Amino acid sequence: MSKALLIKMTKRVLRRANLAITRYDHRYHPLARRMRLLQDRQIDLVFDVGANNGGWANGLRDLGYTGRIVSFEPLSDAFASLQARCAADGAWQAVRTALGDAVGVAELHVAGNSESSSMLPMLPIHTSVLPSSKYVGSETVPVTTLEHAVREHRRSGERLFVKLDAQGFEPKIIEGGRGSFEHILGFQLEMSLACLYEGELLMPEMVNYLGGLGYALMSLEPGFADPASGRLLQVDGIFFRDNN
Repeated sequence: MSKALLIKMTKRVLRRANLAITRYDHRYHPLARRMRLLQDRQIDLVFDVGANNGGWANGLRDLGYTGRIVSFEPLSDAFASLQARCAADGAWQAVRTALGDAVGVAELHVAGNSESSSMLPMLPIHTSVLPSSKYVGSETVPVTTLEHAVREHRRSGERLFVKLDAQGFEPKIIEGGRGSFEHILGFQLEMSLACLYEGELLMPEMVNYLGGLGYALMSLEPGFADPASGRLLQVDGIFFRDNN
């Protein structure tokens, strides 16, 4: 049996088990592309905003990132899990706060699945597709700005990348960082293809918004999808300044 035929048969068997083999190469694989972009721009500091229990940052470690991480999470239960997760990692710090366009406090809607919690009201399409995302309460949380966070946590010379997972609140966070864009080389953020939260910007609007700030879209990673229809509802966009 030829190697090509063996590979083809193996792929067919794996597909029947809802598995797949994908070449881990930045030309084809979105996670490999993310790491290539970070390495190319010599990123050595990552802000993980809306960290929840630290799953994204932990995944970044698994992909080979060894630089500093500062994770920001306002919800009490999620923050406790985050702290426990990063306790043994001397280059990973947890900070209990939300980010927005002004310093203060705010009411955060708490979702049943935690990850869907947001400052914004949730729309019916979200709960119809994912019933566990329904809001079950609220929590008063501290809020700082991205500019303050950069000033407090970035060390001189560090090359900063900011990941935002704020369920439609991303533009407010970015607006709160206008005074620190010179220190932010890139962003990763969720972008909706259908309106899931009241007042959120959809993907084309977010691409134009960040483009106007000097950040170009350089990669996409598939995200939240309707498990029944297969409709893709969110993607992660990775943006970098062209001149860095």
